[in-house]
Amino acid sequence: MNATDHDVAVPRAAAPVHPTHKFKLLLQREYWEHKGGFLWAPLIAGGISLLLTGMMIVFGLVAARRAAGSGDLQFDGITVNGLDIGQLTSRMDAADMAELARGIDLTLFLSSSWPFLVLAFVVFFYCLGALYDERKDRSVLFWKSLPVSDAQTVLSKVASAIVVAPVLAVVASLVTMLGFMLMLSVVVLVHGGNPWTLLWGPASPLNIIGGTLAWIPVYALWSLPTVGWLLLCSAWSRSKPFLWAIMVPLFAGIFVSWFDLMEMFHLDSSWFWSNVVGRLLLGTVPGMDLLHRGGAFDNGSEGLEQVLQTLSPASQLTSLAMPQLWIGAVAGAVMIYVAIQLRRRRELAD
Repeated sequence: MNATDHDVAVPRAAAPVHPTHKFKLLLQREYWEHKGGFLWAPLIAGGISLLLTGMMIVFGLVAARRAAGSGDLQFDGITVNGLDIGQLTSRMDAADMAELARGIDLTLFLSSSWPFLVLAFVVFFYCLGALYDERKDRSVLFWKSLPVSDAQTVLSKVASAIVVAPVLAVVASLVTMLGFMLMLSVVVLVHGGNPWTLLWGPASPLNIIGGTLAWIPVYALWSLPTVGWLLLCSAWSRSKPFLWAIMVPLFAGIFVSWFDLMEMFHLDSSWFWSNVVGRLLLGTVPGMDLLHRGGAFDNGSEGLEQVLQTLSPASQLTSLAMPQLWIGAVAGAVMIYVAIQLRRRRELAD
């Protein structure tokens, strides 16, 4: 029996890839190429924090045992047998417990902040080399041969810098915080205390976690001017993008200060350094919005209380009402657009 024309299988055309799927693949590409900086660097920083904390705990316990010797320790007129934490804290009143809770919260924040310190450097140097390195090693030829637009490529790098990297840093921070609380719980339990009543109950880890999560959109918007500037330098410079990115804002600040140009706008030169130079170079540093917001660290006598208040979700989201944040975000978006155009037209780096 002869086959007719309609019996011949005709291959179907491949379905076009959805733009969101392309963007997801681009994000995966950025993650796998920079996994060391995005994931492992914050985790290692948190691990170093826990290691140093453990060493300090061991040193403190050894020093306390040597001080106690065979006798008893005296704390505010209270005789404590050895290192019995339960006996030491049994006579603490409500004010003492509140002070203990504030101290635990502050220590939790400080111990878990190491991944954020690493984040500042990771995002800065990632953006600085994001578009320059692909021209230098000529891998841009391969990526331009794929059905992916320059806008999608650059925006995937932006999303990696302002969303993926901070989220992973937050995860590393929360893991560090949990490890810190577990270490303290073991110490308290071994020395006769109740970890729940002395640590987990008085402390506010959920408040710190909520504030850290609320900080992510603030960081994404606040860092846009720096991210846009670094990507612009990365797309434009033929060599040494680091020098261009650093020296142009610095020389601009020196020039403005030297000739007092801001006096034409009835402003001090410090305004230019803070709102232009600082926003271009320091936007990847977590917490810089607090310095511009003002009032967060005033009154030294209440400094501890105010620092803890800034960790709450409501306080973190207050930065979203700052005009400087949105003006900087618009400026960053403009620089990102220019970087996209430059990547579309730029020749290979020399």
